[in-house]
Amino acid sequence: MDWSDVRIFLAVARTGSLGAAARALRLSHPTIGRRVRALEEATGQTLFQRTADGFILTEEGNAILALAEQMEESALAMERRLAGQEQNLQGSLRISSADWFGAYVLPPILADYTRAYPNVDIEVLTGTRLFSLAHREADIAFRIVPFNNADVVQRKLVHLDYGVYVALGAADPIYRDGAGFRLITHDTSTGQFPDIDWLMEAFPNAQPLMRSNNRNVQGHMSKQGIGIAVLPQVVGDQIIGLRRLELPEKPPGRDIWMGYHRDLKHLQRLRAFITTVTDHISRMQA
Repeated sequence: MDWSDVRIFLAVARTGSLGAAARALRLSHPTIGRRVRALEEATGQTLFQRTADGFILTEEGNAILALAEQMEESALAMERRLAGQEQNLQGSLRISSADWFGAYVLPPILADYTRAYPNVDIEVLTGTRLFSLAHREADIAFRIVPFNNADVVQRKLVHLDYGVYVALGAADPIYRDGAGFRLITHDTSTGQFPDIDWLMEAFPNAQPLMRSNNRNVQGHMSKQGIGIAVLPQVVGDQIIGLRRLELPEKPPGRDIWMGYHRDLKHLQRLRAFITTVTDHISRMQA
């Protein structure tokens, strides 16, 4: 087996279909199918059972899965190590963050960075999915929780305050009551959100009406007069049509953590980006 065959084997094993594997590897569906058949012919083993629900590893396929994953880790480590030795400010840089951080915090940082380093190709990946630094799905990530991988170099970048927002023309809800108002809350399937718990305690008689996993969506729904939202102030203060309530207590804020794989610590375009980020954050806190 060569590495290209291993990549395809792992992609099909993880996704369970040729189509999903093709999309993940940016190859065509027929190419994936042809390579899987060729791999099975070369090894003399049936590695996948074809079922109505997709491709399932056979016993023979399961027997080599761990070895294939070891080969993948070695190949990725080699790629990261070589990338970390690059000393030029060109190439690609993948940045992962939450939607709101990508929309409201990163733009001025990226504007300065791209002006200074126009040959670096930036890709910003946003959403609730945690892109893997080890697999180089992202080169640097910003999260509201610390990284749990020992190979990640991380730092607590900044503490962001949160606020409570309503539409400009809305009346003030009564703190510790909230009767007659509705709440816009967060999808908690990906974890707990202290600010949302605080919001429901601050306005116990308000009706929880709508949930979203996107802070930008929450803010714009509140702007339409749908309900009360709790948002990072860097988001809420930038949405025209919202106003922040002055309350006896503030909702809990969140720490933002920045992390990258240790093998990339010498990657010059990454180090330049980190410098740009810390300069902006210093000005935010000044």
